[in-house]
Amino acid sequence: MGRYRGPVCRICRRQGMKLFLKGDRCYTDKCAFERRPYPPGQHGHTRPKLTNYGLQLREKQKVKRMYGILERQFRMYVEKASRMKGISGENLLILLERRLDNVVYRLGFAVSRSEARQLIRHNHFLVNDKKVNIPSYLVKVGDVIKLKENSRKITKIAESLEAASKRGLPKWLECDRENFTGKVISLPSREDITIPIQENLIIEFYSR
Repeated sequence: MGRYRGPVCRICRRQGMKLFLKGDRCYTDKCAFERRPYPPGQHGHTRPKLTNYGLQLREKQKVKRMYGILERQFRMYVEKASRMKGISGENLLILLERRLDNVVYRLGFAVSRSEARQLIRHNHFLVNDKKVNIPSYLVKVGDVIKLKENSRKITKIAESLEAASKRGLPKWLECDRENFTGKVISLPSREDITIPIQENLIIEFYSR
């Protein structure tokens, strides 16, 4: 199945919470979830009680859509997290946070992860002064993410950096907005992910 191309506000309404898929619009009163905080469709005003499987599926779909990942790749992350030391669910979220498209979004160069993914694919960023156009590239401690010189005049990126103060900067990242650079100063931790996620349900879903 291909990537979802429909209206992303429906996803937030279906999940019953803001996933911040629309960028700055999510912080305004124009946000569809704020105006219609119920599921889409003619029966949207009633939320049926979900089974254990339904809860696990809903949680998995929420995280997949939040990070913009397809099923095959997401399953690969789950398997990799299960092989790592520590708690599998936390390992999964840390892997997802280390993706380059997420880091570019967190640094404020893009208003959403989907926009960050597009900028990376169009060769606007360097990692340690080397061209990287793979959104799933996993950053390491000490990596420096830099916007290319000829990309610094793009109005959309400048506007995104100005608006980034609304989101805040995770403590594991460092950003020099004047020089259009960011640095990974430590690996992310579970506490850095503020959106409520029950990662144990995801691991249970794939352990069936």
